[in-house]
This record gives sequence, C-alpha cells and structure tokens, in this order.
Amino acid sequence: MSRYILRRLILMVPTLFGIMVINFVVIQFVPGGPVEQMLAQLTGDAVSSTARIGGGESQETGSSGPGSVGSGSDSRYRGAQGLPPELIADIEKQFGLDKPAHERFLMMMGNYLRFDFGDSYFQDRSVAQLVLDKMPVSISLGLWTTLLVYVISIPLGVAKAVRDGTRFDVWTSSVIVVGNAVPGFLLAILLIILFSGGRYFDWFPLRGLVSSGWADMPWHQQVVDYFWHLTLPLLSMVVGGFASLTMLTKNSFIEEINKQYVITARAKGLTEKRVLYGHVFRNAMLIVIAGFPAAFVGVLFTGALLTEVIFSLDGLGLLGFEAALTRDYPVMFGTLFLFTLLGLLLGIVGDLMYHLVDPRIDFDTREV
Repeated sequence: MSRYILRRLILMVPTLFGIMVINFVVIQFVPGGPVEQMLAQLTGDAVSSTARIGGGESQETGSSGPGSVGSGSDSRYRGAQGLPPELIADIEKQFGLDKPAHERFLMMMGNYLRFDFGDSYFQDRSVAQLVLDKMPVSISLGLWTTLLVYVISIPLGVAKAVRDGTRFDVWTSSVIVVGNAVPGFLLAILLIILFSGGRYFDWFPLRGLVSSGWADMPWHQQVVDYFWHLTLPLLSMVVGGFASLTMLTKNSFIEEINKQYVITARAKGLTEKRVLYGHVFRNAMLIVIAGFPAAFVGVLFTGALLTEVIFSLDGLGLLGFEAALTRDYPVMFGTLFLFTLLGLLLGIVGDLMYHLVDPRIDFDTREV
C-alpha cells in the first residue's frame, strides 16, 4: 500500500500543475480583468463594469509595459480613455501585470509551493487569512450535510434492499424522486418564506452562522444557537442530496444479497440479521464509504454556493464567486490551488478507506 500511496503522491504534482496551467491560460483571455475593475472604481463605473464582464469587448494580455499603454480610443482597457498612461502603468505594476504571463505564472507557482498565496487585490487582506476566516462556514455546511446524508441514506438504502418491490420500497422511492427533483435553492427560498419571517412563521434566523454576542454566551447556548442558524441551510441541502446515495446503497446490497456466499451463510442456519450485517454489509458498503471524501469535497466547495448566498453565509463558495466577478486573481488561483490539492489528497484517503474496510483490496498490485 505504501508504494501505491507514493505513486499517487508523485502523480499529484503534474495533475495539480496541469490544472493550474489550464485555468491560468483561460483567465488571460477573459475580459474585465483587475486593471479594468480598478479603472471602473476610479471613474465611478464599477457597477456597469462588473455587468459587462464576459462582454468580450476587451481583454488584458498582461505582457506589455508602460510604454505600450496609450490613452484614448486605442487603449487596451475599457474605461481608460482620457486617463494618463502613467496611471495605467502604475496600476499594472501594482497588480504585477507589467510582467509577461509566463513569468507571472512561474512566480505564482513558486510562491504557492511555499504556501504563500499573496494578498487580495481588492480586500486588503491575505488570501490565507480570507480562507481561514470563511472556512468555518463552509466546513459546517459541508461536514454536517455529508454526515446527515450518509446517516439517512445508508439505513434507508438497506431497508429498501431488504424490502425490494414492497409498498415501502415504492413509496420511499417516490419521496426520494420528488426530493431529488426540487432544486436546493428553491427549497431554501421556500423555507425562508415559511419559517424565517418571510410570510408565515418567524422561527429561524435569516442570516449568519451565529447570533451577535455568540462569544459571550455559555457553551450550551452557543451549541443551540449554532444549530439553530444551521437548521434551514442544512435542510435545503440535505433533502435533495440523499437520493443517489440511497439508491447506490440499495443496489449494492441487492447485488451482494444475490451472491453465492450469502446463500451459503443462510444454508448454515445463520440469522438474517447476522447474514446482512455480518457478511453483506462490509462488502456492500465498500463503494459507499469510499465515496465519503469525494462527497464532502463536492458539498464543501461547490454545492453550498447558492445556499451561502441565499442565507447570507459568508463561506468559501461566496468568496470564490465574488473573486471571479471582480477578477481578484490571488483569491481565484489561491483557492483553486488549495481546493485542488485538498481534493487530490482526499482521493487518496478514499482509496485508503477501501483498504481499511476490506484489507483484501491491495492497490500495490495495480497500476495507478
């Protein structure tokens, strides 16, 4: 197993490098870069500039120096008309865009290898500090959502497999299909209208992970307040999240139940409970348990964006979204590097979980 882990760790290097190269190249051709964002703020056109992002009318190459920047209609930047070339050059230098693209990329990757992610262009804070500040919100949503989905899906999937074709199986499948069909953001809006003072009841808070003055509360009140704020966001994310895992658990159990070793165990006189949880469960849960890291990463970094926006939760999803809108390159690439690295590491953790659940699985005998 150690040889396999070593190969996977070595393979992470070109994978991570390739992902960063592709995204860096793509960003060079996207209009509305940080220089244009700064010019929009200077000229009071920040809103319209943001709205024009993606309009395709201008772009930054980041490879020209101060001498190539003109004023008037031939400027490379929207909003630079009438501004002195020296000012444009100073802004380029401030953002490091006075260097060629390949130099900026190599410098960025060299800093990232030292885990130096630089400072945000527009928030006057380091990228590392921004990520650390927003991490509790995203970890809370991702971890609790993933745990709740697994706690619901595995018992429900086992029950459906044991009662395959019965009325219970049909009705639960109908509920699962309906829950999976409802978009999470629509359910979140509905929950706000019903239970957060939107129109009917005012039982749950509308925004934030904790109340003001949370630090001064006794520890038991802190716990209650924390879960009080998480109730509606978690409910909106969990309802549509357990359909695929439930069906995966059911199908895994049905496949194992029909195998010869189960028939032999029953023929020996073992109870149904012993057969299911002593023999079938370990084999059927391989693919389910091993998928936990990937499920957590998916919820942590992608699935919670709209939930964070709707419930005003200042997490990593909202941070990345705002960085993409404002072309805050240090935040964009810094979080991309961290999330990709974490995803690759959790992929290895998933393989280790396969081995822990069933030691007979030996990745050393396989090619990566």
